[in-house]
Amino acid sequence: MKLCQFGDLNSEKPGLVDREGRLRDLSGLRGPFRPEDLSPEGLARLAAIAPERLPFVSGNPRIGVPFHGTSKIVCIGLNYSDHAAETGLPVPTEPIIFLKPTTAICGPNDDTIQPPHSTRLDWEVELGVVIGRKARRVPEERALDHVAGYCVVNDVSERAFQMQSSQWDKGKGCDSFAPLGPWLVTADEVPDPQNLDLWLDVNGERMQTGNTRTMIFGVAELVSYCSAYMTLLPGDVIATGTPPGVGMGKRPEPIWLKPGDTVTLGVESLGRQRQRVVRAPE
Repeated sequence: MKLCQFGDLNSEKPGLVDREGRLRDLSGLRGPFRPEDLSPEGLARLAAIAPERLPFVSGNPRIGVPFHGTSKIVCIGLNYSDHAAETGLPVPTEPIIFLKPTTAICGPNDDTIQPPHSTRLDWEVELGVVIGRKARRVPEERALDHVAGYCVVNDVSERAFQMQSSQWDKGKGCDSFAPLGPWLVTADEVPDPQNLDLWLDVNGERMQTGNTRTMIFGVAELVSYCSAYMTLLPGDVIATGTPPGVGMGKRPEPIWLKPGDTVTLGVESLGRQRQRVVRAPE
């Protein structure tokens, strides 16, 4: 299934995308998606709904975050071998973890807000892993049983803030720095999360091209590893790292986002996002 939410901010309705790619309205049957809907039992109830009996959504509504109730976004740094090489940093021997606050979450096509004093705004297309079942000290061989599905994530980053100390969170957690969606694609539709193409364009120019097979630590290993240090709850998202081509790594000079730029990005089978960069309001 491809689950989504549509409508104005804080008034989103639940929907799903049928096999023909058309958006259907679920709001006549239920309210917005919550963490309990991401459990195996919750997904089974949703799968029992016949899409052809649901009304089409007319027009071109705003697409929101696919579900509510995320308690944390766990991000993995330098998790693609070719991205680690472009940064000039050593390949990690174990996952590098940082967190994004939930206040950074926004819809997949909402504006990216450049914070005041920002000078090095950057992009990172990533595969997002959505947890559906509580995970605590989960062995790797059972880790994927705790995954509800996958989504596109843009790990928007302010490199000047990020590099001011050894802690990356400051440059990763600003408002609008975690666009999620457009859909939550359930795990049964992604048989191999380690073979998905990723891409990102800035103003129509291709900047990132990659595939999840070059991850240093795969999805199952990441779920297991993270669950050894924190309890992962339904609705939590693991952003699994980015392939090469970030603005910071461009040569001979880095490329930074500025107001007026448009970023489009996507992951194979998971849909695409589009953000416009705007200045923070006064």
